[in-house]
Amino acid sequence: MSKQAKTANKPQTWTESAPLLVDVAMGRSHADLVVRNGRLVSVYSGEIIAGVDIAIVAGRFAFVGQGAEHCIGPKTKVVDAGGRYLVPGLCDAHMHVESGMVTVTEFTRAVIPHGTTSMFIDPHEIANVLGLDGVRLMHDEALAMPINVHVQMPSCVPSAPGLENAGASISPADVAEAMTWPNIIGLGEVMNFPGVANNDATMRGAIDATVKAGKTIGGHFASPELGRAFHGYVAGGPEDDHEGTRMEDAIARVRQGMRAMLRLGSAWYDVARQIKAVTEQGLDPRNFILCTDDSHSGTLVNDGHMDRVVRHAIAQGLKPVTAIQMATLNTAQHFRLEREIGSITPGRLADFLIVSNLAELTIDRVYARGTLVAEKGKLVADIPAYDYPAFSKNTIKLGKKLQARDFDIKSPKPAKHVTARVIGVIENQAPTKALEAELSVSDGIVQMDRRNDVCQIALVERHRGTGKVVNGFVSGFGYTLDCAMASTVAHDSHHMIVVGTNKEDMAKAANRLGEVGGGVVLFSKGRELAMVEMPIAGLMSDQRAEVVAAKADKLVGAMRAMGCSLNNAYMQHSLLALVVIPELRISDVGIIDVRTFEKVDLFL
Repeated sequence: MSKQAKTANKPQTWTESAPLLVDVAMGRSHADLVVRNGRLVSVYSGEIIAGVDIAIVAGRFAFVGQGAEHCIGPKTKVVDAGGRYLVPGLCDAHMHVESGMVTVTEFTRAVIPHGTTSMFIDPHEIANVLGLDGVRLMHDEALAMPINVHVQMPSCVPSAPGLENAGASISPADVAEAMTWPNIIGLGEVMNFPGVANNDATMRGAIDATVKAGKTIGGHFASPELGRAFHGYVAGGPEDDHEGTRMEDAIARVRQGMRAMLRLGSAWYDVARQIKAVTEQGLDPRNFILCTDDSHSGTLVNDGHMDRVVRHAIAQGLKPVTAIQMATLNTAQHFRLEREIGSITPGRLADFLIVSNLAELTIDRVYARGTLVAEKGKLVADIPAYDYPAFSKNTIKLGKKLQARDFDIKSPKPAKHVTARVIGVIENQAPTKALEAELSVSDGIVQMDRRNDVCQIALVERHRGTGKVVNGFVSGFGYTLDCAMASTVAHDSHHMIVVGTNKEDMAKAANRLGEVGGGVVLFSKGRELAMVEMPIAGLMSDQRAEVVAAKADKLVGAMRAMGCSLNNAYMQHSLLALVVIPELRISDVGIIDVRTFEKVDLFL
């Protein structure tokens, strides 16, 4: 464990602080903080209770009720809530810090003002680059935070063995070791759902190690088919799933004893359809959980985090208290942390919000472990910078300087036209479509078709310097001008993805990322339009979230200038190699049909 993590100021456990909590509740000792005259949002009873005081000592709630005068001493800080709402700190049940383009520290700085006081992070992005050492880096950084950042041990690195090659791998022995670390809360999303259904030894080993440790198993069943394979997957052990997009997906998961995690990220809008299982079908909301999955820095800085998700759920017809339950107590219960977080009740960590408008979730103050950490949308806590070691940087190994000809796609036969498979982007969703397009051939080279929104995609191997380039076609970005965007964020194996309408720009974009150590960059006619540098594993910036957000905004603007009107197109770009979500993807192995989990020819 790093020195920075060891020096983190962690609160006492409930049992360690229980005698003091009792004394404060009884009036024999005095609280550190008393908040008076609040309207308590009780996530246990579903009530809003007026005239409630809360007394806090040693970072935990000691008294919750009417009349806390007996808890107040000469050194007690007293805050008047003025009839405003007292809401438990919000929990993000499933997310990837790396998708924010920043470190755990910078992500934490960005989300605290939005009321997030607990996060359950799955660092499988850095695991695909740096393996177990990368997970340990983020685990130790998480321990140093002033809020609760729990880590799920990545389960599938690579996500689909045989269909991609990552920069590292995670074994069942690695999982078993990680289960002994102090801040590992469970197993990250088990993406290899065919492996679970077929009793793959690696998947069974990882799941069994987690069960033995008594921790939660995260799920990821990305297929729309809810037949035998789905039932086999559930029988294999995963306890939740965030990959549903339809009402029937949420219903199926809850009926099988899973928690249905409904996500609203930067590009995934999966709450509205699935929440109808509660609002229209009347299902018990206790087994529904809200999460973000992937939020880039622009969303965090400009739109919010879990507060954004809760507001969205309320707008879909949920009662505010129910939506808050799905982002607090339900999450805590799922991760076996009900006695630590998720409610404003005695003994729990004193993570709470003072909210002036419940339906709009207007957050005036944020407290974490009884300390004021944000006020009026601004961070007031001092969170020291966290240094990443040298081995986590300079991870981009291209093996050669790329040329435009590296992106040539040769025709499989002498002909004027060929029919090719095309990856079809679906706006605001993670799945893609398996499309087909008739493309012209010139001098033996297959041409992209900008008029019909078919441009080229290439995956450039970046872990071992092989110089390998896999080429294909993609549709949905709407680029109308000469341009190319390259990114070393390419879920989940994180090679480099280049999408473009001009091969010279594709080469320049790829080489530029090799020079700066990773990130995302957009070129047009040989000129760099925008770039977000991400030197840590080629996945994260070491700059502040607001700085990264400004660079990301410039990138989005440049993409729009090239003709791309797709919502959060960068996030869609980063998922084009995700070979565990249907239908069609690209990997360092080739073009992958995720419906059958097979490599297929580019041409029909």
